[in-house]
Amino acid sequence: VQLQASGGGLVQPGGSLRLSCAASGSIFRVNVMGWYRQAPGKQRELVATITSDGSTKYADSVKGRFTISRDNAKNTVYLQMNALKPEDTAVYYCNAAVIDRTFKERNYWGQGTLVTVSS
Repeated sequence: VQLQASGGGLVQPGGSLRLSCAASGSIFRVNVMGWYRQAPGKQRELVATITSDGSTKYADSVKGRFTISRDNAKNTVYLQMNALKPEDTAVYYCNAAVIDRTFKERNYWGQGTLVTVSS
């Protein structure tokens, strides 16, 4: 199983970006999917998660600005980021709890995509 993230880049404060992450491989079902981020010199932190039935959870710092969603048919999770702030600058990682075709659940990480918010 692989997670392929895309959509990062450079954006000005107040701007928007949309991240995508697709899971592929020997997949039976994808359970919780999420986004985490790691800023320089800081620990990786939760940004948002979404269950297979659409229940979401957000870090307080992004509530009202970021929206997580998913397409179960495509095993893809999205993160719409609006009103971006310089403090949102980080490498963003997608994460997924995947049940593979041996019916074992494992946790997978994407390769990370850099988001830089700067004027």
